[in-house]
Amino acid sequence: MPMLEDEIRRLMADETAGLQAASDLAERVVRSSRVKRRRTWTAAVAASVAVVAATPVAYLTVGSVATTGAQVTASVAPEPPPIDDIPPLPSAPPELGDLGDGKEFGHVKVGYLPERLRWSHWSVDYGDTYSTSYDYKGDKDGFYCVQIYMYEETAVQEVVDRIQGYRDEGDGEEVTIGDRTGYLVVQHVGEDGMKGTPTLFLRMGEKQWAEIMFSPTYAKEFSGPEAVTAELKKIAEGLTSTV
Repeated sequence: MPMLEDEIRRLMADETAGLQAASDLAERVVRSSRVKRRRTWTAAVAASVAVVAATPVAYLTVGSVATTGAQVTASVAPEPPPIDDIPPLPSAPPELGDLGDGKEFGHVKVGYLPERLRWSHWSVDYGDTYSTSYDYKGDKDGFYCVQIYMYEETAVQEVVDRIQGYRDEGDGEEVTIGDRTGYLVVQHVGEDGMKGTPTLFLRMGEKQWAEIMFSPTYAKEFSGPEAVTAELKKIAEGLTSTV
């Protein structure tokens, strides 16, 4: 072993024989020794921060730190689903189109409306059920005053079942409009004191019913429930089927 150590020393001496130390080497060694530990730690932290800043979608952990740099491991989060897999936004419901003054839509004509009301330019059309409304400004985004909802063909059963539910609860009353029958009720009465929606259902034929509604706010403009009922009946009387 002593011979091996002597040989190593000799080889090292031969390799460094031509090298000279810089004149300020001693000063640099002393100065660097004061900040060596701090610089080593700062460099490691800076390397970690740089990786995090450059990789915002990855979760990063520092594996090990050495004087030569920082070894970092990254666990990448799952990628978002392809755009094709995202459910489409719901589309706007189909409309009845331009109804002019709104006095005729679908398979019905409106013969009477309370004063100052005009078509709101709003409508919805689901085939066997369709509706439009009337207000003061003709504004489709405003509050309705009167709305008429029509039920035809198989959709008639829906309104018949609703009326039967009111009968079973003892809510509302049967009415006669000329030679047609109907049902008068205040719907959606709120527990918080809201007055509800005055409504008149009108049987216009074997497979055609109308639902005429006053908004609770609009109903307040009348002197009382009797006046509201009178206006609902006038609208019902003026409805005629075009089927």
